[in-house]
Amino acid sequence: MSVLVYTESEQGKFKKAALEAVSYAKGIADMMGSQVTALSINGGDASDLGTYGASKLLQVEDGSLDKFQADTYASVIAQAAKAEGADVVVITSTANSKFLAPALAIELKAGYIPNAVALPQSAAPFQVKSSVFTNKAFALSEISTPVKLVGLSKNAYGLHEAATTCNPESFSPELAGSSVEVVSVDKSTDKVTIADAEVVVSGGRGLKGPENWGLIEDLAETLGAATACSKPVSDMGWRPHSEHVGQTGKPVASTLYIAVGISGAIQHLAGINSSKVKVVINNDPEAPFFKAADYGIVGDAFEVVPALTEKLKEFKAQNA
Repeated sequence: MSVLVYTESEQGKFKKAALEAVSYAKGIADMMGSQVTALSINGGDASDLGTYGASKLLQVEDGSLDKFQADTYASVIAQAAKAEGADVVVITSTANSKFLAPALAIELKAGYIPNAVALPQSAAPFQVKSSVFTNKAFALSEISTPVKLVGLSKNAYGLHEAATTCNPESFSPELAGSSVEVVSVDKSTDKVTIADAEVVVSGGRGLKGPENWGLIEDLAETLGAATACSKPVSDMGWRPHSEHVGQTGKPVASTLYIAVGISGAIQHLAGINSSKVKVVINNDPEAPFFKAADYGIVGDAFEVVPALTEKLKEFKAQNA
């Protein structure tokens, strides 16, 4: 009996979401009196996972898996779960994990709960709280299948150190040909990616043109944040589509989300609702975003943002 957690990685390093998933899996394992086994596909160092409670790491090393393919990855995870006799499989709620989850659930004949925000309320029955309706409500769902599949919502559980020795083992699954061919992969060149960022600074049409994007970049650099934008901004070509956040773009679950010159259309708010603290800067006091924000500044972005950036730089210099 064990808990298996699939740990996503990029360029040989585990993503923060993967480490959070290990922490969550450790919490479930403690409830069940079992241990955590992690699975990596061309991933990182076992010691990184041991910090958060993984006792064993199954390492899959295969160049043919460098490019993500949902059906192939689901098969690999399912084979690992069966080999370990896992009762619970934990994955993240990244775009890739949500893409492979249905196929994995079928492979394991498992009930699946996405967007989990807390540990199960009990192991028997296995009940999990999750966010639903684009984070506007919560649901308490029960999985009754022998194998349970849980997708952890980003930044919902946090990182909890539970240091243990993580023993790496080579795992060689059977690889069947994929029905999908990956032709190319285009990645954002941001220093901080939207998916992994703790802080996101986002801009909208209120910036009036791409030539003014330095306001966003300066503030983001000062905060060590990722830059993002609203859908109209990416549609007009001011910023790449990889920065578009919202219901039709990338979801954001950052600790701090700063919106500059964004009115707050419902599609945009749906994509950032999981962010813990939302700050809006807009010169229109009637902008819908103010109703969803934790903090709001009514003012001209061309005056407010430079002043805010300067104060933050001063604060950092004094507290270095």
